[in-house]
Amino acid sequence: MKLLQSLVVNGELALAFSDGEEFYLPLTLVRDACPCALCQGEPDAMGRVLRPSREVGSRGYELVAMETVGGYALQLKWGDGHSSGIYSFSLLRALSLTHT
Repeated sequence: MKLLQSLVVNGELALAFSDGEEFYLPLTLVRDACPCALCQGEPDAMGRVLRPSREVGSRGYELVAMETVGGYALQLKWGDGHSSGIYSFSLLRALSLTHT
């Protein structure tokens, strides 16, 4: 499956794929699910995941740019400058299943 289109519509990330699947994700949901180590934490030497405490300001939920990574993900740049999260299409699909 190939991503055909991605754009922001009324505060949601709209995605359309070559298999006909389309879904919309609230930007707040997408940002809060950022998969990067800064947001989700990373394991220490003992394997414990250290979760950082972070607060996202209002600009942090503003999507200012996006770029396709290979044929499997999107890298999103947020209004507060955060851009280290690479969102796989499978992660975005999983988020769409949790969002009803």
